[in-house]
Amino acid sequence: MTERATRRPSRRRLTDTLLAALAPVAVCGLALGGLSTWTAYGNAGSPARIKVTDGKVFLPSGGVPETAAFFRVTNSGGSADRLLKVTTVEAGAGSPRLSRHLMTGTGSASAQTVASVAVPAGEGLDMSPNGLDVILPAKSGWQSGDLVAFTLHFEHGGAVKTLAVVVRPGQDTT
Repeated sequence: MTERATRRPSRRRLTDTLLAALAPVAVCGLALGGLSTWTAYGNAGSPARIKVTDGKVFLPSGGVPETAAFFRVTNSGGSADRLLKVTTVEAGAGSPRLSRHLMTGTGSASAQTVASVAVPAGEGLDMSPNGLDVILPAKSGWQSGDLVAFTLHFEHGGAVKTLAVVVRPGQDTT
C-alpha cells in the first residue's frame, strides 16, 4: 500500500465525524425553533406595558395631616418593572411616599416606607389600606368626588399620569 492510501479516512470515520457535527447543529435548530415559537405565542422579551386604573384618595378627616391613595397597576408586557415613586402637585406641603402596612402580633398595624415596588410581567399590583398604598399630605378643601392628578414613575415604563377620585374611607368606588 502506498502512503497516500493509508491517509485516506475510512467510510466509518467519515460517518462518525458527520454525525458528531450534525448533533450540535440539530440541537441549535431545535432551540431556535422553540424560542421562535415562544416569542410568537407569548410576550417573551417584550417591554413592560404598564396601565394604572381605579385610583382613589381617602377624604381626610379630623384634622389628620396625611391621607392615603390607592391604585390598580397592571403590567401586560413580557418584562418586569418597578414602581419607583408617586408624585402629585395637588396635595398639601410635602411629597407622597410609598408605604406598606403590616399587621403586628398585637392586633395593631405598622407602616413602613418602601423605596420601590416590583410589578412582575403579566401580573398586577392592587394597592389597599391593608397592604401597599401611597401616603400623602392632605389638602384642605377636598370633597368626595373631587379628582386628584397623580403621576406614577416606573423604572422602565416611565411616567404614567392618572386621576384618583376622592372617597370617604370604606366607600366602594367600583
